[in-house]
Amino acid sequence: ERQLVESGGGLVQAGGSLKLSCAASGFTFDDHVIGWFRQTPGKEREGISCINTYDHTPFYVEGIRGRFTISSDNAKNTVYLQMNNMKPEDTADYYCAAVVIPVMNCLDPAQYDTWGQGTQVTVSS
Repeated sequence: ERQLVESGGGLVQAGGSLKLSCAASGFTFDDHVIGWFRQTPGKEREGISCINTYDHTPFYVEGIRGRFTISSDNAKNTVYLQMNNMKPEDTADYYCAAVVIPVMNCLDPAQYDTWGQGTQVTVSS
C-alpha cells in the first residue's frame, strides 16, 4: 500500500523555524516527485514546493523561495521541508503528496495520486 506520513508540525513564533518530514512507504521512492502543499480553511490547496527524488531537482512557489528548503533522503524514503523565517501567513495544514515521474506541473495538486494525512503548522505573531 502506497503511504505517506507527515510529521514535524506545531506552533512556532514568527521568525522561527520548523522542519516537516514526509516518510514514504509501499512504493519505489526514487522515481517519484514529492510535493508539499498547504491549505487554510475556505481556500484551495496550494502547492509550495516539490522535488524530483531521482535527480533531486527542487521547485518552489515564489512566496516561499529563500525561506523554505526541500530535500530528499532516498536512503530513508523521506522528503523534508525546512521552513525558516516563518510568518503568520504560513499558518496552514501542510500535506505531502507523491506521483510517479514525469509530472507536467509539480505544484498542481491534481497531478498527485497519493497523499498524506497532513500536519498542522501555526505561526504566532
